[in-house]
Amino acid sequence: MTVGFIGGKFLPLHLGHVYAIVHASTIVDELYVILSHSELRDRELCQDTKMNYIPAPIRLRWLSQLTKDMPHVKVISIEDQQDNDNYDWAEGAQLIKGKIGKPIDYVFSSEIQYNDIFKELYPNAKHKLIDPMRSQVTISATTIRTEGVFKHWEFIPDFVRPYFVKKIVVVGTESCGKSTLIRNLAKLYNTTYVAEYGRTLCEELGGCDGIMVKEDYQRIAYGHKMEEFKAIEKANKIVFIDTEAIVTQFYSNLYNDEHQAILDEIAKLQDYALWLFLEPDVKWVDDGLRVHGEESAREQNNQHLKTLLNKHHIDFRVLNGNYENRLKEAIQYIEKVVQ
Repeated sequence: MTVGFIGGKFLPLHLGHVYAIVHASTIVDELYVILSHSELRDRELCQDTKMNYIPAPIRLRWLSQLTKDMPHVKVISIEDQQDNDNYDWAEGAQLIKGKIGKPIDYVFSSEIQYNDIFKELYPNAKHKLIDPMRSQVTISATTIRTEGVFKHWEFIPDFVRPYFVKKIVVVGTESCGKSTLIRNLAKLYNTTYVAEYGRTLCEELGGCDGIMVKEDYQRIAYGHKMEEFKAIEKANKIVFIDTEAIVTQFYSNLYNDEHQAILDEIAKLQDYALWLFLEPDVKWVDDGLRVHGEESAREQNNQHLKTLLNKHHIDFRVLNGNYENRLKEAIQYIEKVVQ
């Protein structure tokens, strides 16, 4: 039984890493993939780059997803508290040897400069280089961090991409053009969107005015989040979302006179890259489910929703005017987010 390992920070995991791991797995009977991480060291690497620090459990999950159908490949996490300038290679080697717990025949990497240190630390192992010139996969994690993930999207594995997807949510009261805007934006950016789940549930219940009960808004919030997860899995860099938990709270207040603490808790967990708020200054359309078409009611509801958003300290961007103007302004805000 031949044993080997390949290590790295995988910050982020890219197709060059994938090629190296798959290649190495064909050479030995048992391969260990070592995630070597230190929050201090890894945060230093991400400083002054276009990529934020990625927690180790996220990277460990990526490696697990990559190798889950490779029974002879095992993923190991090794943590230390050192920075980049004072990393102790000998201590790291001892931790790796202890975790593997058996003689190591191969040490895999893509770095020629590791020859001497690996010969010293793993004298009985062969240092096997895989694509050291980056000719097979022309990318490095340093380049991705420096230039941004979206610039090198083609090198990011499908199961890694959801972590980086930017979530853009569109909010507003009845008949302000949310569904039209997110559908149009999704078409323009060739990506997915999440429709308003409350409408879906209401239609399933029959769509009759006055049938919503307190528990329905909780179902809406949970159901909407599940639809978000599905859309993110298939998204192309960004995903557009029609309403969220604060708007669901707004409707719970409006239709059932209920302010629900659980909806506030869900709202606290939300993480959107951009909030677009649509003013109700387009023509009100009676679609059979809407009931607040009077101008005074529309403005009152509009202010109520803004108050809720402000209580949650949401920094939203206001869009108004005709549909063309809204689309143009939305694109301007979105381009700043996806740079």
